[in-house]
Amino acid sequence: MKIILKKDVENLGFKYDELDVKPGYARNYLIPNGYAILALPGRVKDLHEILKQRSKKESFLIEKYKEIEKKLKTLTIKINAKVGKGGKLFGSINNQELMKAFQKEGISIDKKFIRITVNKVIKKIGKYQANIRFPRNKKELIFNFEVLAE
Repeated sequence: MKIILKKDVENLGFKYDELDVKPGYARNYLIPNGYAILALPGRVKDLHEILKQRSKKESFLIEKYKEIEKKLKTLTIKINAKVGKGGKLFGSINNQELMKAFQKEGISIDKKFIRITVNKVIKKIGKYQANIRFPRNKKELIFNFEVLAE
């Protein structure tokens, strides 16, 4: 079933994305909760008109994201955390902690664009990967980072 997202939906897409999802998911969750509308021909035409009008702003954002992507390819993030026996962390590392680490390096990325690949949280020291996906960009950037003992 073709839908158009009205809001950003985690693990699915961003506002104004045109997606194909299972009918039950659309009818029972996305449409009743106001996250999406059906992608009827008139609505798709309206969406393309809206996106055309916003293209100037979008092109600025795309350039900004490409600049951030270049910085991320050369950057290595090391997060220090308190560690107990066996390399187990006191607490955990999540996308919020990664966002703060990026901000210390001068890169502004919202936490909803960051997805840690192993689990949603990290509980041991080691090397990990995170996927970073920007709006209006279908591909994900894989970013490597390391959690070290403090």
